[in-house]
Amino acid sequence: MNTAFLLIIFVPLFEIYLFIKIGSYLGAFNTITLVLLTAIIGVWYARYEGFNTLKSGIKQLMKNELPLYEIVSGAALTFAAILMIFPGFATDILGLLLIFPITRKIFLRKVSQRYQKDKNNYKSQFIEGESEDLDKKK
Repeated sequence: MNTAFLLIIFVPLFEIYLFIKIGSYLGAFNTITLVLLTAIIGVWYARYEGFNTLKSGIKQLMKNELPLYEIVSGAALTFAAILMIFPGFATDILGLLLIFPITRKIFLRKVSQRYQKDKNNYKSQFIEGESEDLDKKK
């Protein structure tokens, strides 16, 4: 099955399971308050880190360098903020891991290594050669 389809099905089920378990331990009001607090604090911190990434990107541009890491980091921060807005504990944990610079670098390194492997496999599917147009010789 498609990975996106499985995520759409199983992530909300897992979040509901966590809501029930944590809600039975903390209580309904405290659970809702905790979800709202993580969303507010997470989005605020993502905004703070986003401005730091923007400053770093501008410094890279002033040095006449391509701010590639800052672009990817900004996209990861946007995704983290979206995860923090979604109600749930698992998405909040993943969002927090993407917001903190140390864990974001580790995550981005793992993702880039995976795409490097895919890129190398993709290159091996091509056969190099030369062609000659026979119609032009006539």
